[in-house]
Amino acid sequence: MNLAVYDISGKKVGSYEIDPAELAPSVNKQLLHDAVVMYQANQRQGTFRTKNRGEVAGSTKKLYKQKGTGNARAGARRSGTRRGGGHIFAKRPRDFGWRMPKKALRAATRMALAARLADDEVKLVDGLELGSPKTAVVAKLLKSLGIAERTVLVAPSKHDDMLWKSARNIDGVSVSPVGDLNAWSLLQPRAVLMTTAAIDAFRASVAKVAAEKTAAVEKKAAAGKTAAAGKTAAAGKKPAARRGAAKAEKAAASKPAEGRKPAKRAAKKEK
Repeated sequence: MNLAVYDISGKKVGSYEIDPAELAPSVNKQLLHDAVVMYQANQRQGTFRTKNRGEVAGSTKKLYKQKGTGNARAGARRSGTRRGGGHIFAKRPRDFGWRMPKKALRAATRMALAARLADDEVKLVDGLELGSPKTAVVAKLLKSLGIAERTVLVAPSKHDDMLWKSARNIDGVSVSPVGDLNAWSLLQPRAVLMTTAAIDAFRASVAKVAAEKTAAVEKKAAAGKTAAAGKTAAAGKKPAARRGAAKAEKAAASKPAEGRKPAKRAAKKEK
């Protein structure tokens, strides 16, 4: 697919060729869901705490006698069934965080960007270099690209302090270098604005991972062939060794020991 490339003023200056299947041959929605749930769970503080019946203020004296009043039987006023009492299942601070395998998270990141590309929700610019913080320049660029009214993720090739200061005051706009992208940051906004250098760096990282995977598979296959050849050679040698040992045992059994006569001959001479 061809993506239009714009300059910082919003004018089209070229095109960019990319195939989403290069980043991820298929999109696993369940994997993306699991990754997003993990990132959201890790953002939870979990610092809540409530009091149980042993921690709230109040007497432990029985409110009234068990029988004779006509009321339902009751114990202390700190009971969890009464107003002002403690929580029956009191909340305690806890950690909601959990982690997925690194390879799964990397695959989810690739799938997220491939999905945004396939849905035509990625805009490319040739550069976002700013000499000084200028919010008006970034706002004008977003308006010219037609994404000013939506939440936008701006992804340069590396951290740019001037760009971050220029975009931080715009509502719904976040800035994150391409090296810090993940599935949640790519799927959360309604549009993604990337530089050509950033998407080149992303593709290079994907190619590197693919090359490492191919090398690992080839190494494993070579090791398997070597092991199979060793087993075949050992299996070919064992029968010959066994046959030689069997012949030696047979010869030793048939040959009488020195200094001894066969039992039958010794019996005949005695007679």
